[in-house]
Amino acid sequence: MTSTRQPVIPIHRLLPELQGFEAAHKVQVRSMRGRFSRLRSALVLLTQLVFLGLPWLQINGRQAVRFDLEAQRFYLFKLVLAPQDLIYLTGLLVISALLLFFVTALLGRVWCGFACPQTVYTQLFLGLEKRFEGERHLRLRLDRAGWGPEKLARRGGKHLAWLLLSLWVGLSFVGWFSPMREVASQLMSWELGRWEAFWALFYGGFTYLNAGLLREKICQHICPYGRFQGAMLDADTLLVSYDARRGEPRGKQATAKSSGACVDCSLCVQVCPVGIDIRQGVQSACISCAVCIDACDQVMDKLQAPRGLIRFASENGARAVAPSPLRGLLARPRVRIYGGLLLGLCLAMAWGLAQRPELRLDVIRDRGVMARQVDEGAVENIYRLQVVNLSESPRHISLQLQGLAGGQLIGGERWELRGGEARSLVLAVRLPAREAQALRGQGGGRDSRSHAMAFSIRNAQGDEVSAASSFVVPR
Repeated sequence: MTSTRQPVIPIHRLLPELQGFEAAHKVQVRSMRGRFSRLRSALVLLTQLVFLGLPWLQINGRQAVRFDLEAQRFYLFKLVLAPQDLIYLTGLLVISALLLFFVTALLGRVWCGFACPQTVYTQLFLGLEKRFEGERHLRLRLDRAGWGPEKLARRGGKHLAWLLLSLWVGLSFVGWFSPMREVASQLMSWELGRWEAFWALFYGGFTYLNAGLLREKICQHICPYGRFQGAMLDADTLLVSYDARRGEPRGKQATAKSSGACVDCSLCVQVCPVGIDIRQGVQSACISCAVCIDACDQVMDKLQAPRGLIRFASENGARAVAPSPLRGLLARPRVRIYGGLLLGLCLAMAWGLAQRPELRLDVIRDRGVMARQVDEGAVENIYRLQVVNLSESPRHISLQLQGLAGGQLIGGERWELRGGEARSLVLAVRLPAREAQALRGQGGGRDSRSHAMAFSIRNAQGDEVSAASSFVVPR
């Protein structure tokens, strides 16, 4: 019996000169403009508008998006989630993972190259570095120069700008968990809380370290995603690839008419944010940012040669004359599995949120006193009710008993809950002597009789929620 193996794209770990921290050199990235570079810049702007801007957005007099750990409430625009709704946050994480797998199976590590926080903040830090130290050739010259007033001023200004940006990022991170406007007000008056200050400095410090100092070392050595990406790719995955058949042998076209299309200008290496040479093959450090495609396309345009020497291509597509159609890329088993799971989970989440009641009721019996006899032979049980209003508007609540004939509520049957309020109530349920005696007669030889019942709450809009419990009658 023979078995067929699915072809996969070979991924090299790193170039020899990048093996290990001790041999890794500092990468000075050359600026590049092009279609993919513009797309990356647009995504940097979009992600930072979301991350830095959402904590300032207000809805119904509160922060639109906030994870209030102290009050155990998660606010997502008009949606209010309680700890019991953790399943929805878990579902959101699973959807994010499946979406990452789906996109990776189609386009490789485009998440890393276009939207990963490490990439986004590295781009921002590189932009500040360019402002203070100039383009790549000027930065290289500054690296070789000795320490003097100019170098101290440029390096000092750059690191000061990095620290200010990192602090802003750290405070914005805190604003997702604490009221952003209060955090800003406390910062201006030097009254920021200890925990807020700690997390702002912690997150800001890691931003400064990762995006400013380590940069490409995160992608080359620390991030595990590049190590296991080979298990998620196959021969039909579109990756940033060099067309060796067209490009080799390399050489200057002006002097070597028999050479390939690659003129060995090394621009693809100079613009790479992780410092690899894509002409050496697909590598684990490659983040599929496609900046090398922009650089190569510009060179081909100047030479009046066709674009595509470096392009998004699959291993199977590189062998074929024409690229694989989109339908063929989507028809692969793993893409169908990821897409089916993603669609099913999204539909399930949408249905669950649509059916989710705005009221929640939890009932806990008083374990200290199971039951007690009161005046005229009546029996009382004590309960603790936790009632939550998950809507943004106040609700008038009425409480009723179900399944306990003759039962009386002692402690309040009607009250009002503010929007988002959770209230804990302690009340008694009293059963008159005649009804209690009837339940005793059903208890056989046991010391007590437990009778199933339920509490039900209803608001003026007609929404009703029930919680099961029991009523105990002693012998």
